[in-house]
Amino acid sequence: MSAVAAPGVELNVTESAAVEIKKFFEGEDDLPETAGLRVRVVPGGCSGFQYSLNIEEESRQGDHILDRHGIRLFVDMFSAQYLNGVVIDHTTNMMGSGFTFENPNATGGCGCGTSFSA
Repeated sequence: MSAVAAPGVELNVTESAAVEIKKFFEGEDDLPETAGLRVRVVPGGCSGFQYSLNIEEESRQGDHILDRHGIRLFVDMFSAQYLNGVVIDHTTNMMGSGFTFENPNATGGCGCGTSFSA
């Protein structure tokens, strides 16, 4: 399976997010070398779209494959249009900890910060 060059999607991961993502990978047993983190946009949430992060064993045909801080990211063609320029971060505050998404493409959002409109 050939990798698709990804001139159309620029997705960034902060160092703190990379550390947390690597913890998830370390918690998985027997992941192949081809494994990566699928970053997707799916319909839902209070603003129309929400983000999805899943560990997958290999990329799918048509995926953009990116490497950030030694983490392989898979982005499907549909999600790429909404994820271009997004920065994934991991923050900890009084309300807890979790991944945040800074999306320059979003035209609106919600109070919970997990969904957006574009």
